[in-house]
Amino acid sequence: MKRNSIITLGIAAIAAIAVAALPFVIEAEKLPVTADEQKAMSPDEVLDLLMAGNERYVSGKLSDPNVRARIKAASSGQFPKAVILSCLDSRVPVEKVFDVGIGDIFVGRVAGNIENEDQLGSMEFATKAAGSKLVMVLGHEACGAVKGACDGVEMGNLTALLSKIRPAIDAVKGHEGARNSKNAEFVADVVEMNVRQTVADIRERSEVLAEMEGNGEIRIVGALYSLQDGSVRLID
Repeated sequence: MKRNSIITLGIAAIAAIAVAALPFVIEAEKLPVTADEQKAMSPDEVLDLLMAGNERYVSGKLSDPNVRARIKAASSGQFPKAVILSCLDSRVPVEKVFDVGIGDIFVGRVAGNIENEDQLGSMEFATKAAGSKLVMVLGHEACGAVKGACDGVEMGNLTALLSKIRPAIDAVKGHEGARNSKNAEFVADVVEMNVRQTVADIRERSEVLAEMEGNGEIRIVGALYSLQDGSVRLID
C-alpha cells in the first residue's frame, strides 16, 4: 500500500473516532442548571435566558436536548431557574418554546393558565424551597378555554374552571354585541387580560411570592405565545 493511502486511511480513522466521540463532548457541555448556577442567577438574567431560548426556537436552531446526560445529571437533584404556568394546549410545548431541557424549569399546566391553590403552592415550592428565580404566566393565542368561557360553556368540572376566567372577560371593555368566540379581537383581548389577571391574582393570593418579589428574589411576569410563529411576547 502506498504511503499516501496509508496517511489517508489514518486521517479517516481519526475523523471517525472524533465524530463518534462528539455526542459525549456535547453531553458534557449541555447539562441541567446546577445549584451554584441557579444561586448566581438574577431574575432578570433568567428571563433573558428564556427569551434567548425562544429566539432559537423561532429560528429553528434548537440546542441538542442531550437527554441521556441530562437524565443522569438530574437524578441526584434539581435546581430549575424558573417556574412557568402554561395552558394545557398541546400546541404550546413549553420546554421546547424556551429551548430548555430536563432539570432547567418547572412547568405547571391547566386549561386557561389560571391559578388555584395547587398551582400557587407549586410556585411557592419552586421558588422558596427549590430556588427558582422567575415565575411566568404563559398564555397563548386563540385559547380554547378562553373561547369556552366567552361563550358561557358549561360541562361537568369544566364549568367551575371556566368561571375563573370570567373576571378577565368582564374586565375587557368594548366589543358591544360581539362578546363571544366568533369575535377574534375580543378573544385576543380576553386572552391577554386573563394573563394579566392571573399575574395580579398570584401577587394577591400568595404572600410568599409577593414578599419574594418585593425583596428582589424573584420576578413574576406575564407572556403570550404566538401559535402563528412560535414567538413569546412579554406583557408589561
